Amino acid sequence: MGEAATGERRQRTDKQRNRTHILEVAEEFFAEQGITGSMDAIAKRAGVGPGTLYRHFPNREALLAALLQARDEELEARRDAIRREVADSRAALAQWLQALGEWVTAFDGLPEPLRAALTEDTSPLAITCQGFVTTTEDFLRAAQRDGGAKPWVRGRDLFLSTLATAWARGAAMADESSPDALVSLIRTGWETPATGTAPGSGEDPA
Repeated sequence: MGEAATGERRQRTDKQRNRTHILEVAEEFFAEQGITGSMDAIAKRAGVGPGTLYRHFPNREALLAALLQARDEELEARRDAIRREVADSRAALAQWLQALGEWVTAFDGLPEPLRAALTEDTSPLAITCQGFVTTTEDFLRAAQRDGGAKPWVRGRDLFLSTLATAWARGAAMADESSPDALVSLIRTGWETPATGTAPGSGEDPA
């Protein structure tokens, strides 16, 4: 009985070690190749068979969801800090969208599976996306109540606009100024600026 228990613990330890190693390799691989890189190539680089990879992560979405978990926690911490430290609801929404924009650029090509996850309930990324859409709606409703955001704007659309901006950063026509310009354009769309403040400036009058 004792030997059997020891063997089971060893198997669990080996399984966890393999999983951690695969995630480390996949993190490096996706950073280099983007998320469209071959799953079999990840298995080869990790020194495991494809079967081992797919036992841990049955598809690309499951692997991405696991890789994003640590970033999810970081984004949640930033969400909590914004709620705690930023009193102005307009500024809080802008800061949350900035944090969200950094999250969706973790890997080249990431916006597409996140967009798809919004329409695929079975995707392991769906729960994460829906949670952050809800958070966006919370920040947005606060800004709308305070008159800082236009009443017709939806949190889901702001989330999608963040994905679109992240995608556009990698477009052939984009340059260094494109990300900030796109963010400003989107902010002009949702923001109701304070009196005497230029739309999208992010600055409230003293």
